Amino acid sequence: MFDRIRKLLRGSEPTTRTEKAVPTEKPRPHNLFEAAAVYVVACAEDDQDRVDEAAAWVSPEALSFGVNELACRAVIALAREHDESPRDVARTLLGLPAA
Repeated sequence: MFDRIRKLLRGSEPTTRTEKAVPTEKPRPHNLFEAAAVYVVACAEDDQDRVDEAAAWVSPEALSFGVNELACRAVIALAREHDESPRDVARTLLGLPAA
């Protein structure tokens, strides 16, 4: 009896014999940072289908903000890792001469 109550409380068993268990979880919507990460990786891998998919998850403005934030965080992380300034790292990544 206690096992049945535990299962009922966990939602793994229907509440009546005629009732079917229905999953109540909806798919979680994608946030702008997730969209930006998928978008940038897809661009780097030249995967146009994935680029289009990620671009559809959020508005163009939100995607732009997310990509910008990802770029800033990546440059800062690389600068710290290489003990260089973010400016030097950004210029190197873009293939620009040192300023």
